Amino acid sequence: MSTFALAACSQQPAEPAGPSPVGTQAPVIVPGSPGAPGRTATPGERVGATPSPTVASDVRFAEGMIPHHRQALEMTSMVEARTSTASIRSFARQIAAAQTPEIKAMTAWLAELGRSVPAGHQHEQGATYGMATQEELNRLRAARGAAFDRLFLQLMTRHHEGAVKMAGEQLAGGRDQRMRLLAKDVYSGQSIEIARMREVLKSLPA
Repeated sequence: MSTFALAACSQQPAEPAGPSPVGTQAPVIVPGSPGAPGRTATPGERVGATPSPTVASDVRFAEGMIPHHRQALEMTSMVEARTSTASIRSFARQIAAAQTPEIKAMTAWLAELGRSVPAGHQHEQGATYGMATQEELNRLRAARGAAFDRLFLQLMTRHHEGAVKMAGEQLAGGRDQRMRLLAKDVYSGQSIEIARMREVLKSLPA
């Protein structure tokens, strides 16, 4: 899960974003390429890490993961009225707690780029990434008790596997640091949940 915190106000002046400009105090040495000597930075030159550029993979990740997450939240919203199984209810709470703020973060990020947010949970390659069909969602809505538990775990495990696949693709091809950090959270968090859901599924009566 991604954690987003607000920095507290202080009396210290804010540090500028991005590389810091060189002032007129002690000289700053800029390392050269391997085997080459360093050099002294010129006054006013900005040194330090350059923010990674946003690439198409970053945008695809956010635009695909938002509807993917929305469908997971739709599935978890069915849990309370359809089962009293503690482990299933726990999974639903964990998924909602992780994915709701992730949707908000990706939505805000897309807005910064001036891109519209996908509507609903339409995903161009949804089936490729484990999303449930409308028929499967209808079956889940109609199920109760043990039948609901089993179908929920089956659908959500597949759904998580698709999210892990998307996160892996983002880590391989993405460049934006915020989207990469979010992808790492999705990859690690949902991989853990997949293992736990599989164990619970094995424990259910046939």
